[in-house]
Amino acid sequence: MAQAITKKKYEVDLTEGSLFGKILAFAIPMMLSSILQSLYNAADIIVVGRFAGPQPLAAVGATGVLIGLFVNLFIALSVGTSVTVSVAIGAKNKERIHRLVHTSIALSLFCGVLITVVGILGSRTMLVWMDTPAEIMDMAVKYMQIYFAGSIFSLFYNFGAAVLRAAGDSRRPLYFLAVSGALNVGLNLFFVIKLGMAADGVALATVASQFLSALLVLITLLRTPGDCRFSFRHMRFYRKETLDILKTGLPAGIQSVVFNISNSLIQKAVNSFDTLAIAGNTAAGNLDGFVYTAMYSMHATAVTAVGQNVGAKKYRSINKIVGICLLLVTLIGLAVGGLLLLFAEPLLSLYLPDTPEAIEYALIRMSITTATYFLCGWMDTIVGCSRGMGNTLVPMIVSIVGVCGIRLGWLYTVFAAIPTMQMLYFSYTASWAVTAVLQLCLFIWLKRRLVRRAAPAQESPQNTT
Repeated sequence: MAQAITKKKYEVDLTEGSLFGKILAFAIPMMLSSILQSLYNAADIIVVGRFAGPQPLAAVGATGVLIGLFVNLFIALSVGTSVTVSVAIGAKNKERIHRLVHTSIALSLFCGVLITVVGILGSRTMLVWMDTPAEIMDMAVKYMQIYFAGSIFSLFYNFGAAVLRAAGDSRRPLYFLAVSGALNVGLNLFFVIKLGMAADGVALATVASQFLSALLVLITLLRTPGDCRFSFRHMRFYRKETLDILKTGLPAGIQSVVFNISNSLIQKAVNSFDTLAIAGNTAAGNLDGFVYTAMYSMHATAVTAVGQNVGAKKYRSINKIVGICLLLVTLIGLAVGGLLLLFAEPLLSLYLPDTPEAIEYALIRMSITTATYFLCGWMDTIVGCSRGMGNTLVPMIVSIVGVCGIRLGWLYTVFAAIPTMQMLYFSYTASWAVTAVLQLCLFIWLKRRLVRRAAPAQESPQNTT
């Protein structure tokens, strides 16, 4: 069974030593993983846009929100794995870690099968509801069905990587993404250029790369020493651990679903313009993805760092973790966003060659969302700190009310009165700013409550780093 807990060369203990240095060492591979993932996603869009044309590009773009609606629901459940495993590691509870690891893998496989069936059967109905233009409907349906067919590999990778990262190992998931992403790019070029495929070729390449990343995580978990080692004979739904993962991860999943519903309404508003607007929005959204995923690495870092310190009962470290993570996410958002804005036109030309009208649409979005994306980083990072303390339900409610409430209200008031692309995209900025302030106030209250409840047995002198 599980062996004694020992720190391996890939793992970072976020409860001891210099917090800034440890957080930076953990966050950099996370950020690089996110940027790599964005690069490979960009390769999908670029290959389709340059070699298949604007209609296949629009077909891929029209599916993005819908795929996110379902896939991100279950991927967000891996937040439950990150929180529960990191707290168990901080508390050095070997049996608890063992049960959580095997429950998480079982959960990923169950969810993968479920989303595959629902996604394949419901693709066309969902795209019709989104008012997807008829000229791209068949391509979009085929893309979604192929993507959903391979979603089990994506879920397995995300849950497995959550286990590794909870133990402080953010480097090997980076290596796995590098290898699988290279395969994705190569297959994109082969399927689209050599075989003359379009959106369906990109989807097949994505599935193949997700299979490889899942396989690499599986091999690692089967071979890793210590309490995070995985064995098929121990894989099952342990009752308490299943409930704890769902209790922590399900609110994150529900939040993701509601976010995607609000985004689907925004996508529906974009679809009301024309195919070039959809293509431009797709390209700009893909570039925005570089900023978002780079910043979201600080959310995952905050979850793990706070979780490990809560498990070790080092509550005084939490405020320092929050400050470090907010500083880093601000720098990341401004740096990456600034670079994208500086080189916006040549970058967009990679996606949209010889389509200046679509580029104009893309520039409208980037001038608003890319420039203010750091506000989204603040919001997500503070939520990550609250989740690391084991609080997911109330932050979910605040996020839904703040983000979705503002966006929906904006669509039916401001955008309805002034139906321009600019007014549509301003809904993002307003929702990020308001929700970030609300989440900060909530975090302060949750932290004080945590310390009060732990007061009778609060940190001993050696636990006051």
